[in-house]
Amino acid sequence: MKTVSIFLVIALVITGMVAFGQPKSEHTSMVAAGGVDTVGLKSDGTVTAVGWNDYGQCNVGNWTGIVNVAAGFYHTVGVKSDGTVVAVGDNSQGQCNVSDWTGIVKVAAGLYHTVAVKSNGAVVAVGGNDYGQCNVGDWTGIVQAAAGFYHTVGVRADGTVVAVGNNDYGQCNVGNWTDIIQVAAGLYHTVGLKSDGTVVAVGWNDYPGQINVGDWTEIVQIAAGYGHTVGLKSDGTVVAVGLSDWGQCNVGNWTAMVQVAAGYGHTVGLKSDGTVAAVGVHYWGQCNVGSWTAIAQVGAGDGHTVGLKSDKSVVAVGLSDYGQCNVVNWTNIVKVAAGGDHTVGLKSDGTVVALGDNDYGQCNVGNWTGIVEVTAGIYHTVGVKSGSTVVAVGDNDYGQCNVGNWTDIIQVAAGIYHTVGVKADGTVAAVGDNDHEQCNVGNWTGIVQVAAGVYYTVGLKADGTVVAVGDNDYGQCNVGNWTDIIQVAAGYGDTVGLRSDGTVVAVGNNDYGQCNIGNWTDIIQVAAGIYHTVGVKSDGTVVAAGDETELAKWHL
Repeated sequence: MKTVSIFLVIALVITGMVAFGQPKSEHTSMVAAGGVDTVGLKSDGTVTAVGWNDYGQCNVGNWTGIVNVAAGFYHTVGVKSDGTVVAVGDNSQGQCNVSDWTGIVKVAAGLYHTVAVKSNGAVVAVGGNDYGQCNVGDWTGIVQAAAGFYHTVGVRADGTVVAVGNNDYGQCNVGNWTDIIQVAAGLYHTVGLKSDGTVVAVGWNDYPGQINVGDWTEIVQIAAGYGHTVGLKSDGTVVAVGLSDWGQCNVGNWTAMVQVAAGYGHTVGLKSDGTVAAVGVHYWGQCNVGSWTAIAQVGAGDGHTVGLKSDKSVVAVGLSDYGQCNVVNWTNIVKVAAGGDHTVGLKSDGTVVALGDNDYGQCNVGNWTGIVEVTAGIYHTVGVKSGSTVVAVGDNDYGQCNVGNWTDIIQVAAGIYHTVGVKADGTVAAVGDNDHEQCNVGNWTGIVQVAAGVYYTVGLKADGTVVAVGDNDYGQCNVGNWTDIIQVAAGYGDTVGLRSDGTVVAVGNNDYGQCNIGNWTDIIQVAAGIYHTVGVKSDGTVVAAGDETELAKWHL
């Protein structure tokens, strides 16, 4: 990959102009990373977005003729080829009031403000101005701007830099910078790319090292997230420093990149072939299951997904800070379960294995034998023995593990602080936290399967109807009209039902798109995590809905 070609691509993406004062004449693909959403500009001028959509910031499906996009924490902005601007998402501080803007070539989006560079080098801004971050009316000769959480930075045509807004950490101390060709703004830090490919940075450095870029060379583009900084090198590789709690700096193996973007806790890269890579809070890569095949059963945890293959091996993706995805050497597994941050596997000989978070002893299953069924709550693990008795380990603050006297149990489910069991006669037992009445199942009859959400319980009846009790803040218990259901699953605040015809229904919290399953077909099993829903198809492939589920399939 030639350095010159990279510089040309990035120059178009960054400045939004072919020459100073000249708007772009054609569409250039690019990505933008928001708080916990990702936006992609396609080469045909349309836009795609995935991730958290609580404020409608991903509702860009009808945008056309777009030449530049920016993603704020809660809103998305797009520049049209005619120099006008569109915006969706949170508008609580007027950050989306851009409909009267004209002559715009480039936009930037902060936490609650939006900034735009005009073709004449002037700058406009709307939205939150508590720290003076929108006081850009006197700026001239600007070729590119960046918006941090509470500050705004602009690059002049002569390579000097101006900044306004919050300066508690010195993030606006850029007055002595020269030869700058691009700037990026994080939460409380500012990064500048020099014409010689080196990088300078000022501001907050507590995480640690997000401004430790002094040794970077051959950089052609930069991006700044909440507490991390990313640099694209002339050879298409990528470097990153700073906060990496979610793996957002794990870009060492990236190649053939032409543009990078940094969000709150994730990093996105656009490759030269138009595909997209991402690391970090994918939420949290738990939906990257598009390549899985021969799957017989799935489990969905807080931030990870586990799949049992037909050969009794196990695969896992997503958050693995406790090692909950380290299942590659598991064999002879007949069922898997995913808890908050731990994974449980039932072996064909009735023993059980578990790994991941064990702060409450939820993985202490090494002495279990004769197990025929397992389930995993957020902090506890439950097993049904061949004699229909039940064992449990882990957090017991609410008595959720007090199942020693249960008998005739055929299936169990575990919520965050409660445990539910189906008896052979179709009645249901429950123990644990009952603050939301999630354990009020004593009058249920004809039940064949139960699912436990965070603070609610769902029961599938033999006739295919469904009942639910407990917290209903998101409407997750509104299942009274469901029919022909053969399996249910419960997440944080959503309930999923598998119909006998292989289609799926869902109600409740859809902040992350976890209920967007209306077009699923040929499904044989479903699982619900905190922020995502997973389905196994009859051919052994897997589908998923939730935060950033489509990222791996993008071709910009």
